Amino acid sequence: MARITRRELKSDRFALEVEHTVDFFEEHRQELIRYGAIALAVILLIAGYLLYARHQHAVREDALAKAISIQEAPVGPPSPGVNNNFPTQDAKDEVALKTFSEVASRYSGTDEGYIAEYYLGAIKADQGKLAEAETRFKAVADKADSKYASLARLSLAQIYFGDGRSDQGEAVLRDLIAHPTVYVSADQATLTLARYLAPHKPAEARKLLEPLRNRQGAVGQNALTLLGELPAQ
Repeated sequence: MARITRRELKSDRFALEVEHTVDFFEEHRQELIRYGAIALAVILLIAGYLLYARHQHAVREDALAKAISIQEAPVGPPSPGVNNNFPTQDAKDEVALKTFSEVASRYSGTDEGYIAEYYLGAIKADQGKLAEAETRFKAVADKADSKYASLARLSLAQIYFGDGRSDQGEAVLRDLIAHPTVYVSADQATLTLARYLAPHKPAEARKLLEPLRNRQGAVGQNALTLLGELPAQ
């Protein structure tokens, strides 16, 4: 399953738009000026709120970054310069699940809470607990911002195809193709759909892949690889 790395978490340009406070003063400047002394009190209250909101955001982001650092920690014998590794994958999963669960519960309804929820689904999927993973992914797909929801829906499509619900998986991926996000591009959704359709609908898979074969970079290479695996026409 896909992951959001700590670097991506810190990068607004990569579309983890973590500053969502509203500049109330700019939107209501004329009204504030009009009401004089009352406006001054409102400005002070708003300034206090914005400082509090920024602090709370930093707290949420730090908690999520800590959880992600656990998920990214290596498994195996201790390595020089590595402070956070685990003897087994099960040991790491246990700590990661606990930490992400705390973030998801404490910050429910925030971007950080939804990212934690997504990670919980990804860990459960990696463990083969697909019913639990599906529940987690659905929560993100239904309620989170569109970019996080698209990641969850991509993972849901993989689960649907994996357990025989191909029609549902195809519908989800076609919708992602029509409504791409910064985390799930139309090309990525197309390649994923073609990969799943190839065994049973090779002609449809070929139709999806042909427009991508001349693209530069990984998209074109992956399209050519998948085309080469299709049966001859």
